[in-house]
Amino acid sequence: MIIKIPLAWLQLVRNKMRSLVAVAGIAFIVILMFMQLGFQDALYSSATQVHRNLVGDLFLVSSQYKSLTAIQSFSRTRLYQALGFNGVDSISPIYLGFAAFKNPVNGQKYSIYVIGFEPGKPFMNIPEIELDKLKIPDVVLFDRSSRPEFGDVAEKFEQGKVDQTIEIFPFNSLIGYKVRVGGLFSLGPSFGVDGNLIVSESTFLRIFPDNRPPDLIDIGSITLKQGVDPQKVMTNLQQNLPHDVLVFTRKDFIEFEKQYWANRTPIGFILNLMLTMAAVVGIVIVYQILYSNISTQLIAYATLKAIGYTTNYLLIVVFQQAFILAVLSYFSGMAFSWWLYDFAMKATKLPIMMSLSNAIIVLISTILMCMTSGALAINKLRSTDPVDIF
Repeated sequence: MIIKIPLAWLQLVRNKMRSLVAVAGIAFIVILMFMQLGFQDALYSSATQVHRNLVGDLFLVSSQYKSLTAIQSFSRTRLYQALGFNGVDSISPIYLGFAAFKNPVNGQKYSIYVIGFEPGKPFMNIPEIELDKLKIPDVVLFDRSSRPEFGDVAEKFEQGKVDQTIEIFPFNSLIGYKVRVGGLFSLGPSFGVDGNLIVSESTFLRIFPDNRPPDLIDIGSITLKQGVDPQKVMTNLQQNLPHDVLVFTRKDFIEFEKQYWANRTPIGFILNLMLTMAAVVGIVIVYQILYSNISTQLIAYATLKAIGYTTNYLLIVVFQQAFILAVLSYFSGMAFSWWLYDFAMKATKLPIMMSLSNAIIVLISTILMCMTSGALAINKLRSTDPVDIF
């Protein structure tokens, strides 16, 4: 049995060093695409982690709402009005604010996100949140996944030191408010938040005594009765509540946040631009690789033409080379990207993870990139005439 080895492969392995350099160059572009998509997914995932964990079917926010980090409050009365609509079972007010957390080790202050709620009602689907502990005044839950700038609060608590006192400062005050760490939970930072605290409603209002009237809230969580259509209730609320509030389903709430970060912040624009630039640079690099390979093998191609092989056959050989380079570079780049994802996730504590959708997107992009470069590089091969070569 005779095994036919493709000519494209034979040409690539004939000069192993050139081919390895080509694979390394394309793999670098693959890594860039993987990292851009990974950071983009981390941006959206971290920005919407609160949305995904909130208890409720519908969510009420101010009509001026932009994102959870651009806080806009509205009257708590609107939430009570929503309780009177058909299909609404219960409501829960949620308070949000940034405060300065004083690192207990070095005394430095860092911005931390404070989430307040009524402790008698579950408001997040995180099993670690112990509601009973927050019924005690001035007790907080600390996010163990917060960035390391906040000190060793979580480590000490896990070691049994349950009487830790930390100090929180409103940004418009030099006087801090002391609270006690009563437990831990895991939520994690985002591109706009470095760490999180969960507190009761009363504790939240004591932390922000001057800039937070008690009748203002930031999110109203609405739980519907079983079997009720959320879309119908949402439409009813939108039509009858005053226009100073917006009503979202969870899916719409998440999508609204994503659109804010994608279209209205520099980071979203930069990530999209870098992804486009990586693809363009990749096409240029692969074109140079294939063009150089064709130039080197020009006598061989001319010989094949002289003995009867058609131009189309030679073009297929070039496209095969482009495909082989794409596949080899993709798996090399993917393996290295996996390691970089793990390294970046540990360094930033952002959810930077390999996903099947991103793996497929990068694979298709790499193949298209190499095929496009091949289509540009074969112009030289088309014009090759054996008479001119020999």
